[in-house]
Amino acid sequence: MSKSDTVSLKVEFGGGMELLFSNQRSHKLTIPARVPLDNGTSGLPADTTDENSKPADISYLIHHLKDHLLKERLELFYENGTVRPGILVLINDTDWELEGEGSYILKDRDEIIFISTLHGG
Repeated sequence: MSKSDTVSLKVEFGGGMELLFSNQRSHKLTIPARVPLDNGTSGLPADTTDENSKPADISYLIHHLKDHLLKERLELFYENGTVRPGILVLINDTDWELEGEGSYILKDRDEIIFISTLHGG
C-alpha cells in the first residue's frame, strides 16, 4: 500500500473510555483509505471497485476500533452500528454532529476523540 492508500489518525479516549481500550488513552492508527461498504474490517477483496467500497469514514473507524482495539465491555462503546448514546465524539475538536456524524470522510492526520459522558453512581 502506498501512503495515499491509507489514512493516519490519532484516536483518543476519555471519561473512562480508555479503560475499554487496554487502559491506553491515545492511539495512532493507519487504516485503508477505501473500505468495504458494509464497514467490514477484515479487508477488501482483491477485485475492489468503487461500487463495492467507499472512502474511510467515522462509521468504518468505529467498526475498526470495535474489532481490533476494544478489549472489554462491547456494550459500553458500541450499539446499533455506532457508538452508544452518551459518548461524545469530536473530530479535530468539533462535535461530530456538525461534521456529518458517521458519514464524515476521514483525512490524513485527523484527530478523533471519544469521551464518555456517562458516570456511575
